[in-house]
Amino acid sequence: MNWLGFCCVYCQQKLAVGQHGLCSRCSRQIYRFPYCGCCAAELATDELHCGQCVREPPYWQRIVIVGRYAEPLSTLIQRFKFEGQFWLDRSLARLLYLAVREARRTHQLPLPDAILPVPLHHFRQWRRSYNQAALIAKWLARWLNIPMREDLLIRLKRTPTQRGLSAKSRRQNLKNAFQAQEKLKKCGYKSVALVDDVITTGSTMNEIAKQLRKMGVEHIQVWGLART
Repeated sequence: MNWLGFCCVYCQQKLAVGQHGLCSRCSRQIYRFPYCGCCAAELATDELHCGQCVREPPYWQRIVIVGRYAEPLSTLIQRFKFEGQFWLDRSLARLLYLAVREARRTHQLPLPDAILPVPLHHFRQWRRSYNQAALIAKWLARWLNIPMREDLLIRLKRTPTQRGLSAKSRRQNLKNAFQAQEKLKKCGYKSVALVDDVITTGSTMNEIAKQLRKMGVEHIQVWGLART
């Protein structure tokens, strides 16, 4: 079905298939690269682990990303996250959905039992009026036919922004910031995917993964739009 009249969310050129959101030219401009299936470090070829992950693995097991945090992806994320353009959710979610499908081929990615968006502190969500990770996760859950749960993780601390902080400062900033709810044990999920927009040092995901492990989750994946 043609959706004539719909425009690319980045360059505003008309799209033949409006559901895609991003035209093929802008999509090709996204910096995609072979990466480590554990931390998303750029590699010469797709691998399940890099040397760093073998020596010092993160608290999660697998990762999926769309590409590097650079144009045009970076601008789309900034508009989506900070400029109230929540309607970009479907276009960005489609990019991550395609990345998940690609990771199933390149990194033998198993699908999780449930998808959990990284929570915002209630004050920040009130100011923004939406959780960008949850909007992305809802589309992924629909397309992959996997349950999405917003009620299993909460953010306890209203931490300062992570932007510009060192890895050490990020870890300190996020200490005891998240809590997994007790009802997670009753759900019986052994494998979950955490969804967020940008992955930088992985401090946020490590803190959440620690809490999930306490609740019996054995396999944790990280799905993000971009890696810095």
